[in-house]
Amino acid sequence: MQTTTTINKLHEHVDKTVTLQGWVYKTRASGKIAFIIVRDGTGLCQCVLERNEATEPFFDEAKKLAQESALTVTGVVKADDRSVGGHELSVTGLTPVHASTDYPITPKPHGIEFLMDRRHLWFRSQRQWHILRIRATIIDAIRRFYNDRGYVLIDTPIFAPAAGEGAQTLFPVDYFGDQVFLAQTGQLYLEAACMAHRNVYCFGPTFRAEKSKTRRHLTEFWMVEPEIAYASLDDVIQLAEDFICSIVTRVLKDHRDELVEIGRSLDDLEAIKPPFVRMTYTEAAELLRGPRVKEFLENDLAQKKTRVAELDKTIEELDAQAKGGGKQWQKEKAAAGAIEAREERSEITEQIANIPHHMELAANFEWGTDLGGSDETIISRLHDRPIFVTHYPASCRAFYMRGDRSDDRLVENFDLLAPQGFGEIIGGSAREEDYDRLLAKLKHENLPQDQYEWYLDLRRYGSVPHGGFGLGVERTVTWLCGLKHIREAIPYPRMMGKFYP
Repeated sequence: MQTTTTINKLHEHVDKTVTLQGWVYKTRASGKIAFIIVRDGTGLCQCVLERNEATEPFFDEAKKLAQESALTVTGVVKADDRSVGGHELSVTGLTPVHASTDYPITPKPHGIEFLMDRRHLWFRSQRQWHILRIRATIIDAIRRFYNDRGYVLIDTPIFAPAAGEGAQTLFPVDYFGDQVFLAQTGQLYLEAACMAHRNVYCFGPTFRAEKSKTRRHLTEFWMVEPEIAYASLDDVIQLAEDFICSIVTRVLKDHRDELVEIGRSLDDLEAIKPPFVRMTYTEAAELLRGPRVKEFLENDLAQKKTRVAELDKTIEELDAQAKGGGKQWQKEKAAAGAIEAREERSEITEQIANIPHHMELAANFEWGTDLGGSDETIISRLHDRPIFVTHYPASCRAFYMRGDRSDDRLVENFDLLAPQGFGEIIGGSAREEDYDRLLAKLKHENLPQDQYEWYLDLRRYGSVPHGGFGLGVERTVTWLCGLKHIREAIPYPRMMGKFYP
């Protein structure tokens, strides 16, 4: 009796006959033998089809199957470390399910806009397949971390009557004639829940109407937010450190091969151990203005200029190979390499143009202003472990953050920056538990008190020290996978000017 199975379970069926259901990833044929790489959603398997009496009825048709044609294929499982996935199938039967023609995403390189417009198909490419599976594991690790520690999941509303963060990034919505907004955070509602359940978290989509096209910004993203009662800033920071270490450990445990496939350094991730680096905002400002950053950026500029010169030479050589003699596959490989080299050169050239500006911003950083994206990148590139930056000026932080009782200019908060230049992945704080102080902050920010009366109730009835943070899932995926742009970290990215498909 034949067994229908999946590629990730072929190790259970060595030397047995099985049937796979999947799609053609790529093919090649030579005379009386054809190799069909099949994907089935769990992995890849090379199916070897030899022309003989048993395969004669379908050999020619199978050899012509185009990329992404659906099929079922039957054969004997053979263990082979040289084959993709470690096994191959010696084919005895094959049935086309649907013949695909002119699949738009061919094995050659494509421009990013072309791929983004076909995001629904780009999923099928191996790199994207690996990234989204790692994302799924990260999400599972997040839920397990809090569920296993007794935190209660609280689903907070998507429609909110007022700002949780800056009012300038709100998406307005007509709610049966009333104006409400897509939620920027579930935090304020979560604070109410933590007074009932002590340790809680929410996990869902979040919306920020930021008119930004940087590599770190999405208008719609997913965020997990824990909130804990009877907690100080140090308690919240410790929770964040334990949380990140737990996620990194899980990803390294479950996805070492996938991380290698997408080019992520395992050494970088294995260096993520406690304790993380800690510095105050004031120390960060001094670092940015100091000689260490200046020297680092000057060296970075020189290295990038050297790399551009190397790429220029590589592009010239590959172009010559693509236009010269040799086999067709060699010319196609050279042409693809030239495209990749040009893309890298374009990225580095843009970085070279920006470095002098970043040097100027760092050297002239003024205490009291928020850390910008370039500032966070510089600080995080100087470290191989995550960095807690704490105690920012109150003037550039949200109204709900607890005032530093030893310095009225500051709040008890932190941003956690991922190393190697990936920047902020967590923002958190102790919350202002004092009614009079919170009311004064609302008035100072010109926020409508009537919209926050329910929030003030939390300080009227049994207020206690508490705090929490928000972790952006996509920024975390971007960091752990070593991606250049956050758009690859979410199935369907929503950015300024981008909402298709």
